[in-house]
Amino acid sequence: MARPRPRARLLAAAGALLVVCATVAGPRLGPGSAAYGLALGLVLAPTAVIVPGLVGTVRGQQGRLLRALRERGDAAERARRLADSEARIHERSRIAAEMHDLVGHRLSLVSLHAGGLELALERAAPQLREEAVLVRRTTRDALRELRQVLGVLGPLARDTGPDALTHATGTRADIESLVAQSRDGGIAVRLDWTGPDLDARPAPVRRAVHRVVREALTNVHRYAADAHVTVTVEHDTAGAATAAADGARVRVTVRNGARPGPPAPAEEPGTGRGLTGLRERVELLGGTFEAAPLPSGGFRVAAAVPAEPAEPGGGPAARRADDGPETLTAAGPEATGPDPAGPVPAAPGPDGRRTAEVLTLGFGLAALSALMVVGIAFVYAAQPSGRSGPAPLPRIGMTYAEVAGYGVLDNAAVRAAASGHEPPRPAGTAGCVYPFNGATERHPGGLLIARYCFDAAQRLIAIDRFDVPSVRDATPWETP
Repeated sequence: MARPRPRARLLAAAGALLVVCATVAGPRLGPGSAAYGLALGLVLAPTAVIVPGLVGTVRGQQGRLLRALRERGDAAERARRLADSEARIHERSRIAAEMHDLVGHRLSLVSLHAGGLELALERAAPQLREEAVLVRRTTRDALRELRQVLGVLGPLARDTGPDALTHATGTRADIESLVAQSRDGGIAVRLDWTGPDLDARPAPVRRAVHRVVREALTNVHRYAADAHVTVTVEHDTAGAATAAADGARVRVTVRNGARPGPPAPAEEPGTGRGLTGLRERVELLGGTFEAAPLPSGGFRVAAAVPAEPAEPGGGPAARRADDGPETLTAAGPEATGPDPAGPVPAAPGPDGRRTAEVLTLGFGLAALSALMVVGIAFVYAAQPSGRSGPAPLPRIGMTYAEVAGYGVLDNAAVRAAASGHEPPRPAGTAGCVYPFNGATERHPGGLLIARYCFDAAQRLIAIDRFDVPSVRDATPWETP
């Protein structure tokens, strides 16, 4: 951006230079004096220097402003794209967590049951054993492809949202159903529930309890299927006063013992996404999460979640979200609805903008030229005539024509007033002129009359002034 002070100084210096040049050149090159040149310079300075300079400055400033606005718009567009990209990453992370929690657990149970069916058919119906092997291998391939999809979707970043899976998610009946499914899969599981049910708690709290129990049991199915498992849920209300102060907590612990025999390596090593997702989910609600092996050889997963988490995890918005089942969508930031600001009006094209600029420039030049012509006309109309001081008077020796050129002409009324009151005419007088304008003056009691006498050669030989008494009539009787 151009600095304003040098630009103002440049315009002021150019205008002052024009005024000085007009003042100096006026008496030498023009028909007037220095004052006339100064007036002409004061008219030309704003119309020829200051106004065009300001117009050029505004145009340049407008061009720089448009470029700055375009750059800012490009930067805003890049920032919006970055924000959209980040929103997509978060959405992919949410989808990854949902797929891991919803699909991974079911596929693990299918693989486990297929393995049990394979062992049972090996003795009862060997001809059907290959079908069970095919089911188990297909399930294993599906688990591997699921992990690949999760890797493509990106790392887990945050919670999956304020929705609940179902109305019964995380309640005592839901946890008992998960435990029963694990028992059907051949795992010795015991559930210890302490405190009231969680049906009155926010959806994120119940979903966190559901996910912790389900993920821990899935890992037991994969790595310690023949170990004894204990699932403990403690709903600690800690009294009405503490609950009112948001001191109530829900503690979930899943502990499994060591395998009776040597540990069997898993067919597909885990990626660690399950425990990572659980930790992020619990910490977003303001709770704590621990997952570590036990000295006895088993494994322990423990989570403590506030029963009434603060916003945005489990406040009133989360309670309202529990009114309906969860809907898993992959809509990114583009699916947020129409822009509330409405459609952006299209900018005028370069041809229309250029035409407007040409028209504006033409009208501006025409107005500036008209202003300059009017100013110069006023200056010329006010220029001095070249004569200064009082008008010259006739002198003795001038001819009649020269005296008449000064406006001294005979007036019959003045001649009649002077008749009988004028002094004797000079010797050699051939005729006299009794002018009125400029030679007759009125004073109290009479008139002062001038008389110009000429000889036979029409030369002015005498100028006489004499008084003529005035005649005053009586006041008319009609006048009151």
